[in-house]
Amino acid sequence: MQRIAATVSLNRRTFQIEEAAFVRLEAYLAEAARTLQDNPDQAEILMDLEQAVADQCTKRMQPGQGVVTLLELQPALEEIGSVQVPGEAAAPDRETAAERAAPADRPAPGETRPLQQISEGAVISGVCLGLARYFGLNVALLRIVAVLLLLVSGGGMILVYLVLMLLLPYAPAQRGAAPAGKLPARSRQFVEYLRSKFSTATN
Repeated sequence: MQRIAATVSLNRRTFQIEEAAFVRLEAYLAEAARTLQDNPDQAEILMDLEQAVADQCTKRMQPGQGVVTLLELQPALEEIGSVQVPGEAAAPDRETAAERAAPADRPAPGETRPLQQISEGAVISGVCLGLARYFGLNVALLRIVAVLLLLVSGGGMILVYLVLMLLLPYAPAQRGAAPAGKLPARSRQFVEYLRSKFSTATN
């Protein structure tokens, strides 16, 4: 017999959750709220955090499973990590470490860095962040170049971006990083859905 503590809503997604998992989730979100109490974007960040928790739990639940347990919740929270307060020297736009990727961030000699999309800090899907990290470029500069190419290509860059979205794998969530925003999270869900359908059709 499994005791269900509550029905919870994570960014408007409803889940049945067992008592132990509910207590753990409540403590996690309360800690995040305390950490962000002086942040003017607290509400938006907490909504993104709830979305990340919902996505991670859904990914770990078995088909037909109706209740979230600690077996799904705990590794989900560990993958997301705790919310960090940006340092006082952080840029006004809350630029993340991934977004500040610069030539100094190039991999060491002999180190091969995988080419992946990075959801955390992404604007759309994380393609530019992934390219910036792979080539050791400044992501802001790369985004400006992408916009200029979009203008001069008559929209052709949109097709290139979509192809890269579908082909590039996603980097694992960085521990302690802020959760992905709504658009990057939904883009990732859509791409993974398309990939699963393609995989099913080809098997």
